[in-house]
Amino acid sequence: QVQLVESGGGLVQAGGSLRLSCAASGRTFSNYAMAWFRQAPGKEREFVAAITGTGSITSYGDSVKGRFTISRDNAKNTMYLQMNSLKPEDTAVYYCAAYTGSRWYPGTYRYEYNYWGQGTQVTVSS
Repeated sequence: QVQLVESGGGLVQAGGSLRLSCAASGRTFSNYAMAWFRQAPGKEREFVAAITGTGSITSYGDSVKGRFTISRDNAKNTMYLQMNSLKPEDTAVYYCAAYTGSRWYPGTYRYEYNYWGQGTQVTVSS
């Protein structure tokens, strides 16, 4: 079993920044592909960003490219999402996800992940 706990969400004005964290349990965190997804009210859960176990390959959703940066610290079993130039349309619950199998690519679809956190709310005011 892997437990994922997100933190760092909150209320921020448009143009501001936030950094989300995802702390993971498990002794082989460095093997896990990890990702962030988000879900706004009334919308489908949307891919935001993903990263391979070593951190060597990342992938971003089109709506966040150039503004968000995904990273990880395997020594701390933690993944991050640095969010800059936030917009009101970034308002959503942000979920951390992990894939504990073996895979060389990050994965951008929900079904490619087998563990999920409870989510953290990000609200961007205009």
